[in-house]
Amino acid sequence: MVKVLKGIKLRLYPNQHQVDQLWQMFGNNRFVWNQMLAMAKEGYRNNPSSHFVNEYGMNYLLKPLKQEYPFLKQNDSTSLQVVNHDLAQSFKMLFKHQGGYPRFKSKWAIKQSYTGRSICQVIANHRMKLPKLGSIRTSKTGRVAGLKIKRYTINYDSTGRYYLSLQVEVSAPQALLKTGKKVGLDVGIANLAISSDGIKYKTFNAKWLKKQAIRWQSKYSRRRHRATIAVRQWNHNHKTLKAELDDYQNWQRARIQKARYQQRIANRRKDYLHKLTTNLVKQYDVIVIEDLKTKNLQHNHHLAKAIANASWYEFRTMLAYKCAWHGKELIVVKPNYTSQICSNCGHHSGPKPLAVREWTCSQCGTHHDRDINAAVNILHKGLKAGG
Repeated sequence: MVKVLKGIKLRLYPNQHQVDQLWQMFGNNRFVWNQMLAMAKEGYRNNPSSHFVNEYGMNYLLKPLKQEYPFLKQNDSTSLQVVNHDLAQSFKMLFKHQGGYPRFKSKWAIKQSYTGRSICQVIANHRMKLPKLGSIRTSKTGRVAGLKIKRYTINYDSTGRYYLSLQVEVSAPQALLKTGKKVGLDVGIANLAISSDGIKYKTFNAKWLKKQAIRWQSKYSRRRHRATIAVRQWNHNHKTLKAELDDYQNWQRARIQKARYQQRIANRRKDYLHKLTTNLVKQYDVIVIEDLKTKNLQHNHHLAKAIANASWYEFRTMLAYKCAWHGKELIVVKPNYTSQICSNCGHHSGPKPLAVREWTCSQCGTHHDRDINAAVNILHKGLKAGG
């Protein structure tokens, strides 16, 4: 039986003692990251010709580090090894010119997390046993009952909630029935995906939630500004008792409310993308999409926000793993000239402004919808490339 890895996310409800433990673990992981990064930078400064310490070398340094700082023993030991692994991967990406130089982590960051590879167990309904934390209340434990857990991650997000993300090993889903259909997909802004069959799938839009998020974003910015001024005035007039920005609960409430509206938008967008991609994988045996570089396209500040809202990268990622799971084929082609070539006769009519949504081929006289024509060209390129 073929096994695949799947992610499952559960809500955590820690008690006050477990909350204190979690924040100690977040701090310990951050401390190890910063220590290892500082040692790597210091070593390179002293001897630029030497290589950075690899993952094995960093794991070797953990033992003396724990002896010097006993509070590190309060962590799941595997979580500190995961920190070393992540830092080593960051340096590998740096040397391949695929990422920037690793940065030090701040305790003031709103989002905190740590990852471990130790054994987690479901011990009762809505109860799991986690390393160092013991029995902790969770949601929907039935989703992980009987599954092999490979690693776990505990997150604290900007909404003030704790989540447990589990990487589990499950049997590969059964292949879906073949339909004999093939489709090309052109992605857009007003319409997320346009198929070569002429079907247009709308981009996710939650107007009411977006209005609320914008409203609370304004409140958050205004209250933060006022709190910052108040803190400066207080600290200027009082030399002994100092105030901090976090002491202003009115600002904190606005921050949490803003974050919760933004999370609801993100959750609904993800749900919409899951339903759309599952529907496409069920309908078609071969799906051809264009290889768009989303980060490059977002350099256009007029379209960056709309492109981010469309979530093209997540749409493609979901299609990729669902096709692999269910025995369907995903073909990725270059998007060059797909909106400039006539899908009927192949005449190249040159570039067109984005405002031009329909055009007529000067060679054969065929009238085209710009997006549908591009989707047909994408399908032709994919079938040609796939043989």
